[in-house]
Amino acid sequence: MIAPISLAQKFALIPEPWKPRIAAELNGQQVKLARLRGAFIWHAHPAEDELFLVVSGRLRIELRDGALELGPGEFCVVPRGVEHLPIALPEAEVLLFEPASTLNTGDAGGERTITDPERI
Repeated sequence: MIAPISLAQKFALIPEPWKPRIAAELNGQQVKLARLRGAFIWHAHPAEDELFLVVSGRLRIELRDGALELGPGEFCVVPRGVEHLPIALPEAEVLLFEPASTLNTGDAGGERTITDPERI
């Protein structure tokens, strides 16, 4: 069924940080929503580009050769293979657009990896 998706309503269903949820899928891609708080981990996605769109709050993306700071309504694409460290300042609501195969921790793995994100 085709229906509007309210970002505010979907973000209200995400209490904990760094656990992305799937809000929609299209053409092998997923639209994920995540609440971010503080720093994540350094990682890269060898085979996938990753789009970060800040809905609310501020997000800093550290790169090995600099950093980007994004505010509400701003987005960037981190190209495949580029190591990055997302840091919410202090909290951000972020929409991620990426292939369905993308793991949140990329090549770093570890205890923060979400292999089967919940659908909301």
